[in-house]
Amino acid sequence: MAENKTKPTEVQPADFIGAVENDRRRQDALELMALMAEITGEEARMWGPSIVGFGTYHYKYESGREGDFLQVGFSPRKANMVCYIMLGFSGYRELMDRLGKYKTGKSCLYINKLDDIDRAVLRELIEKSVADLRQKYGL
Repeated sequence: MAENKTKPTEVQPADFIGAVENDRRRQDALELMALMAEITGEEARMWGPSIVGFGTYHYKYESGREGDFLQVGFSPRKANMVCYIMLGFSGYRELMDRLGKYKTGKSCLYINKLDDIDRAVLRELIEKSVADLRQKYGL
């Protein structure tokens, strides 16, 4: 069974964010780091070279693959900010309709800048998704 490539590292999230070249992206990352820490009650931790994550959960798929991953996190990429909402977005349609300008992947929320979205709705999305994940996995 293949191991999860994205694992916690010893890199300090503040150092990683401090090295983000784009000023707007760096400021948005600092804001997201504070928001996610407040919501989860967890300290930021780097996962792989570019994801700032909070908390962990253990997953096990029907295929037998299992591992540990972050409960919520983000990555300040050059093209956009990516927020990782691990349960995806299908259960949050009403919130997504009010969020603002974004794109999604399976569990990725792509935002150009935080000013493009409603921060209160983002907070609610993160709060609900973390609570739902914790309930699902008995955390």
